[in-house]
Amino acid sequence: MKDVIDISRIIASKGENPLIVLTENKQSPENSRLERKLQELKFKQELRKDWILFIVRDVVIYSAIILFILMASGYSLFMHIYR
Repeated sequence: MKDVIDISRIIASKGENPLIVLTENKQSPENSRLERKLQELKFKQELRKDWILFIVRDVVIYSAIILFILMASGYSLFMHIYR
C-alpha cells in the first residue's frame, strides 16, 4: 500500500497553473452553524409557503366553487318550481 499514488494530486500539480486541492473543510464552526440555521430557515419558509398555497387553493377556491354550484342549482330548482 506504500506505492499507491494519489492521482488527484498528480492531476492538480500538472500544467502551468497548478490547482489547489483542499482536502479538509476550512469553514469555522460558527460559519457552519450559521449555514445550518440559514438552511433551516429556508426550509421553514418553503414549508410555510406550501401551506399557504394549500389553504388558498384547496380550501378557499374549492369551497367557493362548490358554494357557487349549489347556489346555481338551487336557483335553477327554485325557478322550475316557481313556474
